[in-house]
Amino acid sequence: MAPTEVLVTVAYCAHGVEDIVEVRLASGATVRDAIDASGLLTRRAELGAVPDAGIWGRPCSLQEEVRDADRVEIYRPLKVEPKEARRIRAKIKRKRAGR
Repeated sequence: MAPTEVLVTVAYCAHGVEDIVEVRLASGATVRDAIDASGLLTRRAELGAVPDAGIWGRPCSLQEEVRDADRVEIYRPLKVEPKEARRIRAKIKRKRAGR
């Protein structure tokens, strides 16, 4: 028999910020329902209305159904794309080496 409720943890972490909330939801609730119930988007305006999210470190859509004991993680926006960051680091390294 499936449970009628699920207990889900919603987490957002950034430099100097750790906002973790447990929410109880009806069975069949989605990642979006968990995020909305947590109130994180209200407290953390920097995330925007449609954040990137995942369950236990695995990116997923906001429509994915959550299960009991899931950890929904909200990912912060990237400041620089990883490819661009590598280019910048390589350029700095070349300058230091005198090339």
